Amino acid sequence: MPAVAEILIPLALDTAYSYAVPAGLTLAEGDIVQVPLGPRETIGVVWGLDERASGGNLRPVTGKVETPPLSASLRKLVDWLARYTLAPKGSALAMALRLPDEAARNEAPRVGVRAAGKPPTRQTVARGKVMAVAADNAVRGKSALAKEAGVSLSVVDGLIDDGALETVALMPEPVALPPDPDHPRVPLSDAQAEAAHALIANAPSPTDAATGETILLEGVTGSGKTEVYFEAVAECVRQGRQALVLMPEIALTAQFLDRFAGRFGVRPATWHSGIGGKRRERLRAGVAAGEVSVVVGARSALFLPFRNLGLIVVDEEHESAYKQEDGVHYHARDMAVVRGKIEGCPVVLASATPSIESRVNAQSGRYRHVVLPGRFGGRPMPDIAAIDMRLDKPERGRFLSPPMVNAVKSTLAAGDQALLFLNRRGYAPLTLCRACGHRYQCRNCSTWLVEHRFRRALVCHQCGYAERKPEACTECGAFDHLTPCGPGVERIAEEVTELFPEQRIVVLSSDFPGGAERLRQELETVAAGDCDIVVGTQLVAKGHNFPHLTLVGVLDADIGLTSGDPRAAERTFQLLQQVTGRAGRGERPGRALVQTYQPEHPVIAALLSGDADRFYEEEIWAREAAGLPPFGRLAALIVSGEEREKAEAHGQALARVAEPPPGVSVLGPAEAPLALIRGRWRFRLLVKTERGIDVQSYLRDWLARGPKPRGNLKVAIDVDPQSFL
Repeated sequence: MPAVAEILIPLALDTAYSYAVPAGLTLAEGDIVQVPLGPRETIGVVWGLDERASGGNLRPVTGKVETPPLSASLRKLVDWLARYTLAPKGSALAMALRLPDEAARNEAPRVGVRAAGKPPTRQTVARGKVMAVAADNAVRGKSALAKEAGVSLSVVDGLIDDGALETVALMPEPVALPPDPDHPRVPLSDAQAEAAHALIANAPSPTDAATGETILLEGVTGSGKTEVYFEAVAECVRQGRQALVLMPEIALTAQFLDRFAGRFGVRPATWHSGIGGKRRERLRAGVAAGEVSVVVGARSALFLPFRNLGLIVVDEEHESAYKQEDGVHYHARDMAVVRGKIEGCPVVLASATPSIESRVNAQSGRYRHVVLPGRFGGRPMPDIAAIDMRLDKPERGRFLSPPMVNAVKSTLAAGDQALLFLNRRGYAPLTLCRACGHRYQCRNCSTWLVEHRFRRALVCHQCGYAERKPEACTECGAFDHLTPCGPGVERIAEEVTELFPEQRIVVLSSDFPGGAERLRQELETVAAGDCDIVVGTQLVAKGHNFPHLTLVGVLDADIGLTSGDPRAAERTFQLLQQVTGRAGRGERPGRALVQTYQPEHPVIAALLSGDADRFYEEEIWAREAAGLPPFGRLAALIVSGEEREKAEAHGQALARVAEPPPGVSVLGPAEAPLALIRGRWRFRLLVKTERGIDVQSYLRDWLARGPKPRGNLKVAIDVDPQSFL
């Protein structure tokens, strides 16, 4: 029996600790155990067992936790993730290891009630109603019985105390009902059927030694990609295996869940931060036991302990929301491909506007490429035209140009919906005093405070700091001189209300009161056609189907084009292509108008021409010429500290010992565009390498030679950075 266990603890530690295995305790790799760590006890995972070693003076393992062990494939994913991102292995483990708390572990049993077979000792009208409903002897929940009888809950409680009703223990409510892969559905179009066949033709059977193929499913907006990959999910369920569907905005997917129920008869299990503790742990246990067939989740669902994973789908694979920007810096799309390889299951990347990386991988043959070239039902793509803001200027103090206003009028006259899109939350991105020029800035970040008029507050979108909007300038004391500069969706909504006072207007923004539930209701309102004008931010561009929407107006297409981000053109094109694609998805054709000051820009020109392939060709050529991803590699070191001078000095000290080999260049340190966030000053060093360079090995060697951060200094490593702020 092994005498020593190597235990990995889910803390920011990079090595497993050795513990003695007590006599009589049998352990295997992956077991969850309790171990002493300093003066306290913690949990860990058996990462290895040493058959030859002696426990000696090692502290012993306290005991084994009665929970499913971490599978070999999940442990392999943790090792791979830590090695690739240079994160401490314990930090990577923390994302895969979630133990139930005491409340979830001791979940109270569900209790129902039914008639006990004897009449109440005291009869009332309300009691009579309850007993009449309970006469069928069916077991119901107390609340359900009270509601069905039309009485208060206290009446049911009184009948239980009286002995006329008895309580019955119920089986725990299932976290998800089994989906029916053969549930009646709307027939697929010929193009969809062909694409679905391509997805499942080479799907491995449960006995195959699969290699984990990656497939890029590309289709224009409205082509029915979801229904296509549903067929791959159905085939996976038929084989008795599990499927995972990742989504960038899981809290906004009510429409998707309804579509899933329409295809499979039931809704899938969902996994995201809004799931409560008890349900979360029951779902996790169901996944580990293989009882949950399909999970739809945010990026953290990638680390669930699937027993028999047979398919991973990454919907809207181009979305930057898949990149985790704090803690362990990983991209869920890329880690999904890695887990597919480890599990030997296919991975489907679905998008109308794929990332450059996925496009290049498909062109090179690394990924299989399945394309849906047209919309479902033969519906045409929307006509897209530009409004040159240098020629068609809005009225003073307005932001909608005359052609845009006229287009909205004609759309409403036809009984259709219009969407006005501006990717900027709040009322105005800047507030200044016209008397002294004072600009309101966050106390913790180097950002302007955004006015939110609905909340009557000035808010920082980086750290969440908020303050009431003052009546007078806090710098010079002048009244009535605070001026909002620039528009946000709230200001556009105000303008639209003035222009169209009789119309029903819905504002869709992620920071409005009510959270995800309110957004779900508003999205349902739009989809049902119960509003006339929608004013929204980028969340309206993400896969929603609004059948009554025929006009999309983009109010500032140039946002993002001037940033120094090497992905700026790609992201702007993707966002504009997605949002204009909301138009004309119903029975009536759609159109889009794009307000821009530079209609000749390659991104705008590609959007107007409808020639996405041309944009991808030019962008891929530019990336290759510059040696940027996916033809080269990038990694960032972000040095941060509470004192600007010390953070900059540490960055400079790191740069002095960089010693880049051939094929590697180190840039910086340079002050980050957002130099101060949450009270910490930030300096960035950027490593740019040729594609074949092992950047992780270089970074490890560099950091080993460099000075160690002291005090409040921190050095964060971001391999394959997505954000350059």
